[in-house]
Amino acid sequence: MLEHRVTLRPTMLSDLDFVVGVEQDAANRPFITPWERTQHEGAIRFPDARHFIVELDAERAGFVILQGCRNPNRSVELKRIVLGPKGQGVGRQCVRLLKRMAFEQLGAHRFWLDVKGRNTRAQALYRSEGYVEEGRLRECVRIEPGSITPDGIDGAGDREAYDDLIVMSLLRREYEARVARAEEPT
Repeated sequence: MLEHRVTLRPTMLSDLDFVVGVEQDAANRPFITPWERTQHEGAIRFPDARHFIVELDAERAGFVILQGCRNPNRSVELKRIVLGPKGQGVGRQCVRLLKRMAFEQLGAHRFWLDVKGRNTRAQALYRSEGYVEEGRLRECVRIEPGSITPDGIDGAGDREAYDDLIVMSLLRREYEARVARAEEPT
């Protein structure tokens, strides 16, 4: 399979229409809690956050947000990863770039995220990239009315539907062990 070139560049205010658009895409909405444009503007400007455009072969393909970049406990959060293309390895390449950035540039001790319980595809990716499940927040996010989740649950039924959040992390020593075993591309 031909591997595409995935790069990250800082998000500019002129990218925000694209960011909001990819976030509103029906293929992404069941897996995220969309932000208002002003929240994205804040993440671009806030010194503790990093907001990046994911480019696939120099074309915009999605975005990512890191938070806690100045956290005194050196705990950096992968707040959001939203991609247009699916099944092309873009997510994996992106996660690898972000791990390298978190540990090698931002000096993270812990790189963590939360993922919706029904997003089994993302969970499998994170596990394969060394992330460990730390816990589950049961039924803590409401499924948006009218949205159909991958397992067929409709948020518009007679009763409200909820999803879990799974907290996962990778520690510096685990990342370094993966590097030593050549499990992290250089």
